[in-house]
Amino acid sequence: MSKNGMTYAQSGVDIDAGNALIDRIKPAAKRTARPGVMAGLGGFGALFDLKGAGYEDPILVAATDGVGTKLRIAIDTGNVDTIGIDLVAMCVNDLVCQGAEPLFFLDYFATGKLDLDSATRIINGIAAGCESSGCALIGGETAEMPGMYNEGDFDLAGFAVGAMERGADLPVDVVEGDVLLGLASDGVHSNGYSLVRRIVDVSGLGWADEAPFADGSLGAALLAPTRLYVKPALAAVKSGGVHALAHITGGGLTENLPRVLPDGLGADIDLTGWTLPPVFQWLTQQGGMEEAELLKTFNAGVGMVLTVAANHAERIAALLTEEGETVYRIGTVTSGAGVRYSGALL
Repeated sequence: MSKNGMTYAQSGVDIDAGNALIDRIKPAAKRTARPGVMAGLGGFGALFDLKGAGYEDPILVAATDGVGTKLRIAIDTGNVDTIGIDLVAMCVNDLVCQGAEPLFFLDYFATGKLDLDSATRIINGIAAGCESSGCALIGGETAEMPGMYNEGDFDLAGFAVGAMERGADLPVDVVEGDVLLGLASDGVHSNGYSLVRRIVDVSGLGWADEAPFADGSLGAALLAPTRLYVKPALAAVKSGGVHALAHITGGGLTENLPRVLPDGLGADIDLTGWTLPPVFQWLTQQGGMEEAELLKTFNAGVGMVLTVAANHAERIAALLTEEGETVYRIGTVTSGAGVRYSGALL
């Protein structure tokens, strides 16, 4: 007697759905094409021609990241259209801090059961982030893993590769007296969401309730995507006078600025140089946070900091403003390690 034949689909994995997803996202990936891309989606690997991208003696720079528990809000609200932008931003904003131009991006999307419509929305968001940062989406992996994720849950990881000409890496020549230019954030970005979710729980509000600090629902307001600083930052670097860039992610200004400063140098930050955005005002009030905790957990309204030569600061600030950034002069590089604050945000 023959036994009933078992199939992969019966175990919860639908290969046909995965193939259908690739077909759906090909137009979005095609929009991210840039010089250097040699092949489309669907192969066993992705090819990229550095010479075709215009590099003569390139150094490669790689970065990988995720978006943390911000995913939980996206899943719980069903608002998954911009979480892919966060994924791209967390990787490519790091690359530019090394002085590198992002070239291509790969994503890893894992879920218990593939929902074609939801997955398409997520990956279209990734493609939108790539397009905005001049980075090609050239590959990725979609993993359907029943038993590993609860219904509707998913996880994301991103991998970005950039390049620069040899000798163009940052930081470089940071000295005492350099000016610190802060670029405004678009909200919480993608760090500190375990605390954000805890504060929301304490507040008694739900994701669908009206946000106390913005128009629309609380969930939508807290899902505002991470700002992409790539093109303005690269324009500033190309113009000359930029010595370092610091992406203000987990650890805030307190932990991230020292990463780009030489031994023996620190930063004096004037907290009156910008106004704390309403979302952070609400979070600190609801959570009863001290200012030091705010500055060590969140970006507090400054998502990227450029360390620039003092005699170029005004010009670079004007250039960044022309590129669409809101620029704050927040302090200077000083002798003595660590970040020191004056004034108050709260």
